[in-house]
Amino acid sequence: MEFKWHAATEGDLEFARNLTCRNMLPYYIQHDLLWQDKAFDVAWAGRDNRLIVSDNVQLGYVSLSRDARALYIRELQIDEASRGQGAGSWVIDQVFALARTERLAALRLTVFENNPARALYERKGLQVVGADECFLRMQLDVHEPYR
Repeated sequence: MEFKWHAATEGDLEFARNLTCRNMLPYYIQHDLLWQDKAFDVAWAGRDNRLIVSDNVQLGYVSLSRDARALYIRELQIDEASRGQGAGSWVIDQVFALARTERLAALRLTVFENNPARALYERKGLQVVGADECFLRMQLDVHEPYR
């Protein structure tokens, strides 16, 4: 399967919000967190959002932010029916290449501690560097050999 990504538009907000809510609501409930559409919308507006597509079908999206040191994956959401086909791995490869191109020192993300996506992140070389109540902070230094 061949994957591509392109810049998301304001018109993609509803798709992204619904996908994220569908994918993440079980974790929110399990960890007694409150999902808020408005908070999602505010965060979306300030990020570099890219849709992930294959054969003109939207599979998901990735939401990125940056600071002087790192590129952050704020959201990486793949539709359940499209998981296990390599899209998530492909996106991490693209984001890592972007961090390297932008000469940032690290790729970072936060994941629910019990989210199976953690295994993907670890396979791609991200390591747990900290933990909060129900989240793990993960990082891959850009100068490290990439998997």
